[in-house]
Formats: sequence, C-alpha cells, structure tokens
Amino acid sequence: MVSLQENRNFMTLEERIKALSLLGKAIKELKGDEFEQLSQRIQNNNSWFTPEHTRSAFQALALVLEEGQIRDWISKYKLDDEPEPRNIGILMAGNIPAVGFHDLLSVLISGHHASVKLSSSDKESIQWLVDKLCDIEPRFRRAVTFEEMLKGKDAYIATGSDNSARYFNYYFGKYPHIIRKNRTSVGIFNEQETVEDYKGLARDVFQYFGLGCRNVSKIYIRQSASLNAFLDSIGELNFLSSHHKYLNNYDYNKSIFLVNKEAHLDNGFLLLKESEELVSPIGVLYYEFYQNEEDLKQKLELVKDKIQCIVSKDAWYEGSFPFGEAQCPALDDYADGVDTIAFLKQLS
Repeated sequence: MVSLQENRNFMTLEERIKALSLLGKAIKELKGDEFEQLSQRIQNNNSWFTPEHTRSAFQALALVLEEGQIRDWISKYKLDDEPEPRNIGILMAGNIPAVGFHDLLSVLISGHHASVKLSSSDKESIQWLVDKLCDIEPRFRRAVTFEEMLKGKDAYIATGSDNSARYFNYYFGKYPHIIRKNRTSVGIFNEQETVEDYKGLARDVFQYFGLGCRNVSKIYIRQSASLNAFLDSIGELNFLSSHHKYLNNYDYNKSIFLVNKEAHLDNGFLLLKESEELVSPIGVLYYEFYQNEEDLKQKLELVKDKIQCIVSKDAWYEGSFPFGEAQCPALDDYADGVDTIAFLKQLS
C-alpha cells in the first residue's frame, strides 16, 4: 500500500473530474461480449444480480458520471485542489449491483485514499469499475486498495443492517464515521393514479427484486379499490416468478399467510398484506390506510428515520419522487440523508 505522503498531490481536482467522467463514458460503451462476460461473473457471484439488473445499475451510474453532473454536484463544496489526504475505510453493502460505488466516488473526488472492504455479495462489479477507472487514469491505483481488515484508518464509512451497525459503532465509533442502518422506501396513493402510475410504482417495488433501500416495501392508500387496480395493472411482470430465489420467497410467505389464515391479496407473484410494519419480505408488499394528508404526515413522521425515499404520482407529496424514479437518485441524494462530501471535506 502506498503511504498517504506518497499519495499526496497525486491528482488535481480537475484531473479527478475528467477521469471519473471518462469512466461514465466507458460504462455507456460497455456492451456485447464484454458486458455479457462481466454480467455473467456478477451473476455467478450472486444469483440475485441478473444481467438486466446489472445493466440497470450500470446505466444509472453512467448518467450521474457525466462531467456536467459531477461538476454540478461538487460545485457547492469548494473542494480543495490538493487536499490533505486521509485514509478512509469503506465497508460496502452488497444488496444491489455496485451499490457501494457512490461512497468510493465521494472519497476519490474529495482527494482522499479509499481502503475498501468489498461485500462478498458484490465483488465483481466494484472490481470492474475500479479496474476500468485505473486503466483510464493509472494514478488512481495509488488511491484505492482492497482490504479484508480495515484497521487504523482516519475515518470510516460503513453500510449494513441495524445489527451490523452496532458492530460498526463498537469498532469505529471513536473515529470520524458515517454508519448507515436499514432503510426502505414507501409509496403513496391519492386515488388519482393511472395504469402508467401503477406500472411506475411496480418498477420501484420490483427492480433488483426489492433488495435495495430505495425499493418500495409499503404503500399508503385511501381506498382498498386501489389495491386491485394496482394488481390488475402489473400482470406483465409475472416473469418474476421464473427466478427461483424470488419464487422461493414468494411461495414461503404465501404459505405462512395461508397457514396462519392471514388476509392478503395475491396475483400469482406478489402478495399484498395490510400491516403497520414498514419493511415487507421479498414477494410481499405491505399497505396501510390513511384518512387524510395530516394523518399521513403523522404516520410518516413516526418512521422517518427508516425511510430512504418516498414516491407518489407526479411527486405530489412534498419531498417525494415520481412513481418509477426511486432508483434514479442524483449524486447529492445521499443515503440516510448524510452528506458524504461535507463529512469528507471537514477531515482535511
């Protein structure tokens, strides 16, 4: 590993921007045999990560890595051209393809060194992205290392479950840190939805099989008729049941509901169940009734620390995304609402 002193001043901010934007172009050009081989390696490492989901994740990365997007993102921070570099330990999540790349991007654009512990569930995508970036700009090889034990770093960024967050706090709490816990996303119906709105919500529910924190796991509704309208609108997604892991989860949860005689709706690949809980199992979407907007605000206020994003028709609800855009965050739409760049900037 190269020392931080050797790493210092290795690239200007302008050079970092240019290299990262070229990575975005390389992702856009990823196709044919190269993409097929990469997506197969990713799926072999984690069978939840289908080639379609890898393509979706990489396309989303390519969009935010456009040079203009990067410049707009960092413009408000007044980043130092040659910062005092710090060694940042990143413990990455692995619930969807390349989910940990934003943390790595934040560390690199800030001029720090990234010591990365990959998730066993998502090794191939991050490795490919780093290799490609280093091919574009070899000096980045001095800024990224992959490690199994992240000891003695200057600061830490760790993403995991509520249980793992307690572990992270125990080991890293005395250092500057960002430690993220479980989050999920919700949808809101106001009874003005169209078939296209329902299909957009379905993307928010099912993309990446519902494994991401930006996947909708619960909807808030005014009338039960919305549930049947939603199920009737998404029948074309019945191919989900051909994925063995998804089908196993759906079948298991259906059997539990049947054995326990719990009321639910079922369209053959998705179960709808009324619940005050927030995080539904795979293959299940929870719903809860609300009386009016004030009642809805009160319900959401109680769980705000567990919600990553909200979706609604044409983003009518304050602070929400339109249906179908939950998985399209901007670079400054930070996980858990914690500004990663501001955190890194104050370390210098």
